[in-house]
Amino acid sequence: MAVLLNERQQYIVEKLNQEKRVVVASLAGELGVAPETIRRDLDVLEKEKKLRRVHGGAVLYMQTNNEPLLVQKMNVRAEEKAAIGRKAAEFIKDGDTIMMGAGTTVLQLAKAITGIKSLTIVTNSLAAAEELNNRLENREFDGKVIVLGGTTNPEQKSIVGALTCKMLEAFRFDKLFLACGGVTCGHVSDFNFEECMVSATTVERANQVFLLADSSKIDNESFFKICSLSKVDYIISDGDMPLSWQKQELDTMIQWITATGGENNEG
Repeated sequence: MAVLLNERQQYIVEKLNQEKRVVVASLAGELGVAPETIRRDLDVLEKEKKLRRVHGGAVLYMQTNNEPLLVQKMNVRAEEKAAIGRKAAEFIKDGDTIMMGAGTTVLQLAKAITGIKSLTIVTNSLAAAEELNNRLENREFDGKVIVLGGTTNPEQKSIVGALTCKMLEAFRFDKLFLACGGVTCGHVSDFNFEECMVSATTVERANQVFLLADSSKIDNESFFKICSLSKVDYIISDGDMPLSWQKQELDTMIQWITATGGENNEG
């Protein structure tokens, strides 16, 4: 028996959230209606910004401008991010040359660096650069900070653009510490295209890639792809690796590090 319209559309949205993509022919068979009915449902749901139509079906709708301001993100999952930052700092050694990307979790790493000698830090984060400069001034670590040039992104207090990517070609990094908008078992993603271009360039310039991602980012996806998950060497998060990832044996490809000391904050 055919499912009622509201129930049908709710079923489509729930299936899409689970599988990330739906196919018209499959939905028609599962719901006992004609393909034309499913197409009309998809049209309605697209207007409601619950999905995006593609050939033969639909995919999840993702906005490109839904990233909160950096100052708004500072207090979201703050304890978890601080724990991740402290854990990431343990991997920085004397004499390292590291790249620190933009984002509040990487900013927590900047606040945790202490006692390291002859450290060279390259960053496109204005917020991290200010924090690191203060710590250098207070002699909390020894080294230098190089701030990349380019176009400022005031909302995220970062520097982006073609010039930033060009400057990165002059560097090789021992370690990259990268934040993201989301990470799935397939790839790492973020909200802003220019931020992603800088992040993608840094991934190619680093010997080791550390992804700093609190548990709200795991199995979530943002609009722009940074890189394949295979490019990541370490993920530092406040939770354990999802069981679905372990079943795909991703634990043999990536070293997952659980940072402790956070509290369960809403965000």
